[in-house]
Amino acid sequence: MFPFNLFSGKRRYSSARQNAGNKGVRPFMPEQSEGEEHPLDPDLSRNLEEVARRFPDWPDFIVFRFVSGSDQIPAALLYLDGLTDKKAINDNILQPMMSSQQGNSPTRFPEPTIGDVRRAHNWQKLEYAIMTGDCVLLLDGCAHAVVYNTSGWPQRSITDPQLESSLKGAHQGFVETAAQNLALLRRYLPNKELRIHKTIIGKRGKTTLFILYLADVAHPDVLEELRSRLDKIDVDAVINTGEVAEYIEDNPFSPFPQFILTERPDSAASQLLQGRYVVIVDRSPSVIIAPSTFISLFQSVDDYSSRWMIASFIRLLRFLAFFIALLLPAVYISFISYNYEVIPLQLFLSIAESRERVPFPPLLEAMLMEIMLEMMREAGIRLPASVGQTIGIVGGIVVGQAAVQAGVVSNIMVIVVASTAIASFILPSYDMGTAVRLLRFPMMIMASLFGLVGIVIGFMTILIHLMSLESLGTPYGSPLAPVRWSDMKDTFVRFPLWSMVQRPKSARPIQDKRAGRGRPRGDG
Repeated sequence: MFPFNLFSGKRRYSSARQNAGNKGVRPFMPEQSEGEEHPLDPDLSRNLEEVARRFPDWPDFIVFRFVSGSDQIPAALLYLDGLTDKKAINDNILQPMMSSQQGNSPTRFPEPTIGDVRRAHNWQKLEYAIMTGDCVLLLDGCAHAVVYNTSGWPQRSITDPQLESSLKGAHQGFVETAAQNLALLRRYLPNKELRIHKTIIGKRGKTTLFILYLADVAHPDVLEELRSRLDKIDVDAVINTGEVAEYIEDNPFSPFPQFILTERPDSAASQLLQGRYVVIVDRSPSVIIAPSTFISLFQSVDDYSSRWMIASFIRLLRFLAFFIALLLPAVYISFISYNYEVIPLQLFLSIAESRERVPFPPLLEAMLMEIMLEMMREAGIRLPASVGQTIGIVGGIVVGQAAVQAGVVSNIMVIVVASTAIASFILPSYDMGTAVRLLRFPMMIMASLFGLVGIVIGFMTILIHLMSLESLGTPYGSPLAPVRWSDMKDTFVRFPLWSMVQRPKSARPIQDKRAGRGRPRGDG
């Protein structure tokens, strides 16, 4: 029977701080000790004084002192209250050590009944271990500590992705724990060629990143470029995946996303099979897929779960929605302001009748409605789900109808703005949809200044910009610029799966074949 309760003899940090006295306690600054290794002292009391100096004003920091083994060697256990599994500490560390009848040498710790045990010989490793949820054991007469993996921080259960709904795919989304995200991907790819590189970025808040790829498929030059950019990140802390993507993207001034951010493990596994890389950021529920192309942002993993004719129709619908969301308000402004001769007479009379009470020019009218639409969209996102639906109904029906009756906007403009909003929702990538919403405004300004000529100039500028972009050195416009005919089977339309026997060249795989030729046929 375990003679001691784990929490009956624990001492909070406030007691340890009082023992330290007035010795000039300073706050812990990781960047000040970077590059310097301060070894531990063999004397336990001196180590505890150093602990009190390095961890000031930490109410959740616990120092548990006890004696180990039959030799009654003084020992101390250090951990953070909310980040560790107390049951694992009690059952697998303290109970075996305190109830052991064998003598414990100061140079050899007793064997614990827990995996992932490592040693820390300096204070830098000890500090990092404690702050990441590990438990650290100090023994009197030993100049190193033992670190036990007893992480037990609050975790969210695996649920459906929030931004990417699944129609026929898996209903599992990534969570904020990197270990669980790795396990989800390993379930899809239980292959020895799935390699994982670990790296840590950040000075104050160190964030662990994992780079996943298939060693016999992914191009090694892309890996070197990705690792080089991640190693050059010099920042205090990285909170989420979007920050990492912004640091390593090729062109930070482009409105278009140069990496795919996904919350779906099946989508990430599909991209790994194509030869791309997946970056998992700890504490973030989404991952980075690189390199990516403009066409890949219109593809969805659900396309490969539907029949190829249906998937091709839906994909063509997405490209049509892209042009509608980008150009429809600009085309309307151009037709009303400059090129009204291309409008059929009956439609022109209907538009003139709806605009006879509107006092604003078409550009100001369109800007007013588009800004109101963006405000309602953001309000719906920030509010709870039940209230967000109400905002959509009130904004779409009540405000729109009242604006038309008051003569602020025309009926045609309401139809144009509503069609634009619906088209932007069809795009599977949220980042691409946001880029289209942003580019819509300069396109409207160009249309108001130069008409159809301004729209053509603006669209050609966007097209040239897309062809000049790169994602980790891979052409962003591939397979259209440069043209790769073998990749056209999965671009604007999706050919049958049994006909796509090669991986896309845009992913730069070193192994092209991914399926056998032909398809199995029955006896009929």
